[in-house]
Amino acid sequence: MKIVVTGGAGFIGSHLVDRLIKEKQKVIIIDNLSTGNKKNFDPDYFKGANSKAKFYKLDIRSSKIAEVFKKEKPQAVFHLAAQIDLKKSLEDPVDDAEINILGSLNIIENFIKNLSRKNSHNKFIFASTGGAVYNDASVIPTPENYPEFSLSPYGNGKLTIDKYLDYYCQVFALPYASLRFANVYGPRQNSKGEGAVIAIFSDKMLSNGQPFINGLGKQTRDFVYVKDVVDSFLLALKKDKNGVFNIGTGKETNINTLFRKLRKLTGSKCKKIHKTESGGEKRSCLDYSKARKELGWRPKYSLDRGLEETVEWFRENV
Repeated sequence: MKIVVTGGAGFIGSHLVDRLIKEKQKVIIIDNLSTGNKKNFDPDYFKGANSKAKFYKLDIRSSKIAEVFKKEKPQAVFHLAAQIDLKKSLEDPVDDAEINILGSLNIIENFIKNLSRKNSHNKFIFASTGGAVYNDASVIPTPENYPEFSLSPYGNGKLTIDKYLDYYCQVFALPYASLRFANVYGPRQNSKGEGAVIAIFSDKMLSNGQPFINGLGKQTRDFVYVKDVVDSFLLALKKDKNGVFNIGTGKETNINTLFRKLRKLTGSKCKKIHKTESGGEKRSCLDYSKARKELGWRPKYSLDRGLEETVEWFRENV
């Protein structure tokens, strides 16, 4: 298949590209490299007459997106490109909406205009979010039918595209899957940004730095390994199922426990220091039973195994 991956130079996107190339798919990457990095790729992907991928350095809001889709006519799209910083979305909700809503609609519209109805494998697969859509849920693990309620422009943008995709499915018969991820972690994750606690802790501990725990550290998250996330993308493409799907482990891990595991794996002697500020000791954990039933997906990596691989990557790349 010919497949577009937006945000393909990013953390999750580059792992997805690796897998698609391994499975001998024709890959077209769209990324403006604002947060992505071409170092995430094997340079051989782009060499020679039989290059394994094409790369377009473009913003998803660009009018030139139309030229790419007209030329390439992809059969499927994995849409990962986004403004991913929740704090930035609070500081500049207009910019967040321009990228995450208008940019996404630009991709969807151009896909629809150029797809072939003769191909039964056409599908649009969207990288959405679980925690920011369900917010502080009272049902743990949280299922897809839990009331959606976001307190951030970032979460509202993701939820908006979920609704648009349902519209395009109903009106234009666009097959789609929106994958609502828990807290994704693994090799290549940016340790200098916000929210990537495993990457931040690993980097700090391996470079003799001092990580800090926000609040009491009793807040929980559902940590899902990036290779399991890539599996969910591929299954969403193969299965004839539309809708939203939670992608998580169904298991809570608090930040204090995470700190202890990473300190042991890294051999760090750093102290356990808590910052006084805290946004509350919230719980976040996703019920993935719908994905298991309809997509045949389940997480294969335990947290311990995923942390081992992640720390090893940071050990070699810090």
